[in-house]
Amino acid sequence: MTLTVLRDGAVVLGMVTAMPLVRLLLSAVLREAPAHHYQPSGPLRQQYDFIVVGGGSAGAVVAARLAEVLDWNVLLLEAGPPPPADTYIPSLQFFSWIPGYPNLFRYKTVPQHNALKYFTNQEGEVKLGRVLGGGSTINAMFYCRGNKRDFDRWASLGNPGWDYESVLPFFVKAEDYRGSLPPELERFHGRGGPVAVTPLPATIMGQHFLKAARILGLPVGDHEGPIQYGFPENEMYSIDNGVRSSTAEAYLRSVATKPNLHILHSATALRILFDKKRAVGVQFEYNNQVMTVGARREVVVSAGSIRSPHLLMLSGVGPKGHLYNHKVKVVADLPGVGQNLHDHMLMNGITWTVDTSTTSFMAADPFNANSVFQYIQTRTGPMARLMADSHNAWLRVGEGDPTWPNMQFLFVTLTMGSDLGIVTSSTQSFNAWRFKRYFHGLFGRKGFSISPILIDPKSRGSVTLRSSNPKDDPVIDPRYLSHPDDVALFVEGIKTAVALGNSSAFTQDLNARFYDEPLPECVNEGLFSDKYWTCYVRHMATTFFHYAGTCKMAPDTDPYAVVDYRLRVRGVEGLRVVDASVMPFVTAGNTNAPAIMIGEKGAHMIREEWKS
Repeated sequence: MTLTVLRDGAVVLGMVTAMPLVRLLLSAVLREAPAHHYQPSGPLRQQYDFIVVGGGSAGAVVAARLAEVLDWNVLLLEAGPPPPADTYIPSLQFFSWIPGYPNLFRYKTVPQHNALKYFTNQEGEVKLGRVLGGGSTINAMFYCRGNKRDFDRWASLGNPGWDYESVLPFFVKAEDYRGSLPPELERFHGRGGPVAVTPLPATIMGQHFLKAARILGLPVGDHEGPIQYGFPENEMYSIDNGVRSSTAEAYLRSVATKPNLHILHSATALRILFDKKRAVGVQFEYNNQVMTVGARREVVVSAGSIRSPHLLMLSGVGPKGHLYNHKVKVVADLPGVGQNLHDHMLMNGITWTVDTSTTSFMAADPFNANSVFQYIQTRTGPMARLMADSHNAWLRVGEGDPTWPNMQFLFVTLTMGSDLGIVTSSTQSFNAWRFKRYFHGLFGRKGFSISPILIDPKSRGSVTLRSSNPKDDPVIDPRYLSHPDDVALFVEGIKTAVALGNSSAFTQDLNARFYDEPLPECVNEGLFSDKYWTCYVRHMATTFFHYAGTCKMAPDTDPYAVVDYRLRVRGVEGLRVVDASVMPFVTAGNTNAPAIMIGEKGAHMIREEWKS
């Protein structure tokens, strides 16, 4: 029987209740998935040379690279379990969107004054990977490094060694590129590295997206070569022969049994322990017991842009007044800890419907018997890629460097009504009544969306303590759209998306029709005027789950500097942060590949300083 998941709400509900059985069946089929690959290699020691807190996109890299030095003992603490069976299959990525999915930290932002007006209490949903591999285990597997000018900007702030030419070798080191390349592009890609990067050609629908770009005179070409800009002809994924290539699989699985590496999953760090100004260990909870382990050389925090600053503040490293207010003993007064939070935002609802006669152009169904059998036998077919056709592009809208994008465009063969509003409305915290009222015309209809994504935001927020109790969620205030330039940029991005979707590549070839239902809250602003779209942005834009910047890398002349250019936490010794939280500015694209690069470079610097 053919299952049309996310196109049939009843099927989605069925998948929620059937998830344990699905995972059991997958474990029986997928020999890649057994959790015993990540069991501890021996009993817990009282002390290690290095303790790495967080086994996600960066932390798994750091732990694996440090364990290559056989004289060092390394402990990796990860709050989540090993990757469950569903995470291995690309077409099942949507599982992480199902309400109740267990391998996530789920937080809410504080109510946003300038944004999220179509969302319950104007609060945003914050989802973080709670699993070995972190975001690399549950994300959509898009492989995007960002733009070379992103890294040149980092260096220009006073962070030597972080310019594009300096970080490129670490991107290359991490990568096992699985496609053919012309000779002039080989230096930009790696062969034989841990993370498989597979270029997949555009689907039939993706080809229409590229055709629309050509009609509008927009650049089409390689995005990971010398010019990281425009519409790539291939979409690159972290997929290894039909199986997700997470950092858990790529870096940890092959070394998990090394006697000098101890992977302790399902262990939640509570505090970093200090002897005066030096980090000497970590307190954590494991099997409902509070335990402590010492670090002879360093503690490396790689818990991500929300949990890393939270852990630092719980441990006494952060803004002095804020720590006093929560009765946390101050170890180092660092005002920048938890500040500079920024995030890519995605615009919902820029959607077209297509006639039933064009359904042959939509993504092949990965869940019919033939697709499942093909995947079991060969790891190919519809199950070996995302369930919906998707394609990304990067452009500059408005003024500025014409090859440094400030807007990403995600093309996907789904609409806000593809799941009858069952999953989308709840997992993104939409106000259910408003969602149904506005998007009901899309329910049960085929179509596609072109979502502008703000990748160079100016709005800045914060992560702060709710209390001194490590089990209390942090207070997250992104201050979305608090800078007016972000709203103006989104308006221009919407105009570009509409021009693409209304080009003859879609309207003539596929009989596509723009979903022009007026948003009731904005209709008085003049339909499709700049004022209308400004209102629409404040109602419909939400997170793209690319949080960054909360442990800012900067010179000591910056009052909000948290780590130096070698990722050492200022004001203390024996402590580093190595993850996306150190980004002074988030990269222009999906953040998984840059986080892996930061892990590679961070591990290299640690080994360099300890001369091994």
